[in-house]
Amino acid sequence: MKKILALVMAMTMAVGLTACGGNSASDSTADTSAEESTAAEDTAEDTASAEDAETPSAGGSYTVGICQLVQHEALDAATQGFKDALTEAFGDAVTFEEQNAQGDSNTCSTIINSFVSDDVDLILANATAALQAAAAGTNEIPILGTSVTEYGVALDIDDFDGTVGGNISGTSDLAPLDQQAAMLNELFPDASNVGLLYCSAEANSQYQVDTVQGYLEDMGYTCTQYSFSDSNDLSSVATTAANESDVIYIPTDNTAAANTEIINNICQPAGVPIIAGEEGICSGCGVATLSISYYDLGVATGEMAVRILSGEENISDMPIEYAPQFTKKYNPTIAEALGVTIPDDYVAIEAE
Repeated sequence: MKKILALVMAMTMAVGLTACGGNSASDSTADTSAEESTAAEDTAEDTASAEDAETPSAGGSYTVGICQLVQHEALDAATQGFKDALTEAFGDAVTFEEQNAQGDSNTCSTIINSFVSDDVDLILANATAALQAAAAGTNEIPILGTSVTEYGVALDIDDFDGTVGGNISGTSDLAPLDQQAAMLNELFPDASNVGLLYCSAEANSQYQVDTVQGYLEDMGYTCTQYSFSDSNDLSSVATTAANESDVIYIPTDNTAAANTEIINNICQPAGVPIIAGEEGICSGCGVATLSISYYDLGVATGEMAVRILSGEENISDMPIEYAPQFTKKYNPTIAEALGVTIPDDYVAIEAE
């Protein structure tokens, strides 16, 4: 009986151990399957995240701040070209915070500070004062300038070599100043006194008139600079310039561009023609200009922004880009009113 009882107990223990072993194997298999499932889910999530980061339209987005110094035809065109280029590349994945400083450089600083607080992805600084404010406001957010004549002058860079470096690059609206002087000479070879009318608050305007004056004096003209500090004293300064000049040159000057009606109401009745630095000024008060397309300049700036935001290029390595071509244009209405004969190779500015 003792032998029989021992045998029964041994068989019972064997069955119990087999059952325990079976449960452990099942639990191990279940744990392994769960881990594999979790790993697969994590891999799928990582892949989706990578695809989203590479494709803006699939979930990535950009916010671009636009600070424009003042509203006038040239700057408006540059801003529109910039926005069109970015929208074409990113569609609804790009949004714009667009603000206009109404000609006040202090307001430019306020606008830039708001962009920095909002942590925008990129800033467009449209015109020199906007660029200066942006440069002072951040050294981290990428800044692209446009409608800026000379970056070395605007940012006080000695021996400027064409690349700003750091977080700044952009496009320049600088036209060949020697060719603008040659245009004045072509149309008014018998003139003696040339007035150079510009806003003293704009560093790039000073640069342009100084440079053009050198070319004109080499041609035998007597040049006098007439500077106004803002729109408040523009009328009195323009009146003096018209009384003392045979012809007037106005550079790409934002204050002048925003107040062409004032200038035209003084100079046209006085019979004094104006050679303008850009088309917007010429269409408002000038006879002729050697002009660029500010819309195309804005598009070029927008294409630079696309390359920066997509990671194709580092802004610190990007040189300043310039307008690819210039066109001789004239204002038919003012030319006719002043009796100025325009050569056949000039293109008429269409009235709006």
